[in-house]
Amino acid sequence: MERTHHKQEINITETLMNRINELISYYPEDKRKSALLPVLHEVQDAHENWLSIELMDKVAEIIQIKPIEVYEVVSFYTMYNQRPIGKYMFEFCQTSPCCLNGVEDLMDYTCEKLGVKVGEPTVDGLFEVRGVECLGACGYAPIMQLGDFYKEHLTKEKVDQLIEDCKNDIIILHDK
Repeated sequence: MERTHHKQEINITETLMNRINELISYYPEDKRKSALLPVLHEVQDAHENWLSIELMDKVAEIIQIKPIEVYEVVSFYTMYNQRPIGKYMFEFCQTSPCCLNGVEDLMDYTCEKLGVKVGEPTVDGLFEVRGVECLGACGYAPIMQLGDFYKEHLTKEKVDQLIEDCKNDIIILHDK
């Protein structure tokens, strides 16, 4: 499989560095690596929601660990993105309760509406559909995560409304 290398401007601002140092300070000096997950979240949020190899290398340098240790984490968890993604990432839970409640049909429907396949952004870079593991909200199935928020008891009509709300830029993605 051919892998495309995307370029990304690295911008570790003073504010971001202060936040990184705060996160690192929560752990003993010899356990700096324990800050890796929260640091990656902060760095990804500050860099258009994705992490290039160069940016992962920078995180490794800051935390004082080997770059491979960062790559292993980023490639394991779906919450870290290794390429530019759609502004609105529709992350559908694909575990049993959601599947029993029709999430696979909703994912197909959403992809058809947006003209994409799972895992590829729309041409305008606005949307992307992804399947993820359990979101831990089985009682609200089918469910998806959009930014920091869950969208519950999904139907085709609710998906249509979410797409329209995103297009009209009235969806809030983060609670920060």
